[in-house]
Amino acid sequence: MEEAALISIVVILALGIFSQWLAWRIQWPSIVIMSVCGLLIGPILGLINPQTALGDLYSPMISLAVAIILFEGSSSLDIREIKGVSKSIFRIITFGAFMSWILGSLAAHYIAGLTLEVSFIIGGLFIVTGPTVIIPLLRNAKLKQRTAAVLKWEGIIVDPAGPLLALFAYEVIKVLTHETLTATYLLQFIGAAFLAALLGFIAGVGISILANKGFFPEYLKSPIILSAVLLSFTGAEIIMHETGMLTVTVMGLTMARMKRYVSSIGNVSHFVENISVLLTSTVFILLTASLSRETIAEVFTLPIIGFVLAMLFIVRPLSIWLPTIGTELTKQEKTLIGWIAPRGIVALTVAGYFASILINDGYEEASLLMALTFALVFITVCAHGFTLGPLAKKLNLANTQPPGVLIVGASSFSIALGQKIKELGHPVLLADSSEGRLRPAINAGLETYKGEILSEHAQYEADLTPYDTILVMTADASYNALVSQTFAPEFGFNHTFSLPSSQHAQVNQGELPYAVKAHLLFGEAAVFPELNKKINTTYSLVTHAIAEGDPTNTDAFRKKSIPLFIKRNNEKLNFVTESKKITLEEGDQLVVLAETQSH
Repeated sequence: MEEAALISIVVILALGIFSQWLAWRIQWPSIVIMSVCGLLIGPILGLINPQTALGDLYSPMISLAVAIILFEGSSSLDIREIKGVSKSIFRIITFGAFMSWILGSLAAHYIAGLTLEVSFIIGGLFIVTGPTVIIPLLRNAKLKQRTAAVLKWEGIIVDPAGPLLALFAYEVIKVLTHETLTATYLLQFIGAAFLAALLGFIAGVGISILANKGFFPEYLKSPIILSAVLLSFTGAEIIMHETGMLTVTVMGLTMARMKRYVSSIGNVSHFVENISVLLTSTVFILLTASLSRETIAEVFTLPIIGFVLAMLFIVRPLSIWLPTIGTELTKQEKTLIGWIAPRGIVALTVAGYFASILINDGYEEASLLMALTFALVFITVCAHGFTLGPLAKKLNLANTQPPGVLIVGASSFSIALGQKIKELGHPVLLADSSEGRLRPAINAGLETYKGEILSEHAQYEADLTPYDTILVMTADASYNALVSQTFAPEFGFNHTFSLPSSQHAQVNQGELPYAVKAHLLFGEAAVFPELNKKINTTYSLVTHAIAEGDPTNTDAFRKKSIPLFIKRNNEKLNFVTESKKITLEEGDQLVVLAETQSH
């Protein structure tokens, strides 16, 4: 038994991360690959049944994982993200959610054949479009910031509301069908939900204040916050089942608001985000691998397929188009948001809970709930996962340009470099706090951002979505290091580069680790003052189209010039660093800093 549990956990962890990596490599929605992997090892091949292997730990493990995922999503929200679309988001998460509940319940009754009581319970649950599916899809699709903000906020706010709404419907039905229960019973439910929200608020404020007063050492901050999330979730579940999700969402939102006063809490975000990615992968495979073959077979029955189609093409569009009449959303945005509503982990886990209690209450048709829920989850995940990117491009709501470059620090050389990158078809954003230094870049037609790139405002005022590489090129070595360290988790270490600020920084080249050299741009002689001196005198940026018979690596060009970067046939940019001898291929374009012949 122990060996079976161990093997199940390790295989599922490995498959989850493999699914994320494979999705990144082939540009597929990661949720789709996770679902397929879970189905293969579970009901299809029968290799692993996590529910049997883990026994009583199965449900608590999933519940705690969902708590962390919800906390991570809500703690990453910032009110400034919804600037310009706050009215739309408010209507979608209120009137839109209510419409989705009513219409979804009617579809479950008249199409799937469930009784009205069961339909209104499960209809409340099906309003969810949680962060476990929305955030991976947004990560792949690269939507414009405003559209992405609406989908992200809806998913995170409505996710805990769905189970609570389903639970509220269940309690109302119990009061209506049991003579011994009165309205006082409903008041107890509302009071418990309020207590759960209050617990989340108190926990969020308390942890933030304690962190600000230095009660926790830096290395313990992340574990303490993670422990507080799990304790708060469990405390709320003790008060009333299914209120834990509300608690951790309120806690995350509270701590997100406290970040402006407690800056160190922001440093925990990357740790929790990494945990969240691991848990999302693991939990989705756990759930799909635990489904029975009978459940999978029921998915293909006509009533269930009809219900899913009604949810896709009637319920979701109506619950977006009608509430957002007269708001700031364009027709294109309404069309995209009215199509995208994938269900995920919360729907699957909570449906299992309601199926068991409803069957115990004598509702035999509740045995269909798992098949109905899985059909909705799998079909929406596949349909929306594969169509989000193409539809966003069709509606002009996605960034369709090749990956761009963010350059931090305006100077003669960085402006010339930005112009050359733009000339080759890649978007460029030049950021600097000085309007005087940015003026030549503006005159040169480059897109600029005036302000401190490290400030919180920058991440909302400057849309960094189109850029996948950052070049830090100021005269201050300490500032360069700070910017590189701050943005490396966002851009990735392989896309974060810095220009040495002086020859002094190059003195002990032999002592520098290989990994550091991999992020220092251009070469040992290429330092900030030298490059600016050259570009201001007799040097310019020259493009060499590599043809058959030309040298096969950048070292061959170093005698008479400084190789800077290569544009590949596949539109990718490879920047030359001190550690790389980049191989050149026919069709590549190599950009070098070379002395102009006329001088």
